[in-house]
Amino acid sequence: MHPTANLPATTLAAAVSPKDPGSPQRALTIRDWPRSERPREKLLEQGAGALSDAELLALLLGSGVRGRSAVDLARTLIAEFGSLRELLSADRSRWRGKTGIGPARYATLMAAMELTRRHFREPLRVGSTLNAPDATRRFLVAQLRDRPYEVFCCLFLDNRHRLIAFEEIFRGTIDGASVHPREVIRQTLLHNAASVIVAHNHPSGALEPSAADEHVTRRLKDALALVDVRVLDHFIVGDGICFSFAEHGLL
Repeated sequence: MHPTANLPATTLAAAVSPKDPGSPQRALTIRDWPRSERPREKLLEQGAGALSDAELLALLLGSGVRGRSAVDLARTLIAEFGSLRELLSADRSRWRGKTGIGPARYATLMAAMELTRRHFREPLRVGSTLNAPDATRRFLVAQLRDRPYEVFCCLFLDNRHRLIAFEEIFRGTIDGASVHPREVIRQTLLHNAASVIVAHNHPSGALEPSAADEHVTRRLKDALALVDVRVLDHFIVGDGICFSFAEHGLL
């Protein structure tokens, strides 16, 4: 007869519990980690800057999958995409089939990205863009840096140079976008803007303006002057930095 055959139920449960060296062990979860190493508690006690990329991503994911904690899942995703930046800028098609990522988690990640963009926009709504050039640059980099195609945008400003609206006017290919001054004028009048800042990105990361960039800038400046609207600057967004036409005497 088996030695546990006549034991009471409670004793039997203890006899085959995970504490028995011969029984299967329960997989550890983040709750089993020391408090100082859990991402949420670590953030609350030490600040968000103390967390690694994987730990921050794990907080957005919320939980892991069978056999892997949220942090393990986050590390795997960052490795699969190549970097945190690549992960957050990837389009939805690249997320399909990723373990543990369904529509809800994808939506959470995209919402976090959009909140970041809106956070950078806020200083431009309450203060002059001319008095906050660094804020303008940060906003444009957040909006345009990781686009895989060229985008031409406008910041429409009031008479105190505060942001009224930000609009993507034209979308092109990896190496160019056609810009039509008539449409820029139409949008400017629609927003009743007193001045504009125009911007476009170079997906290659290069910052040097092309002859076409300079030609378009002159055409826009002349066309908008006919309706008493000033072009304050034209920014080219490269790989995390901006080139200013105004600062280089090209306006």
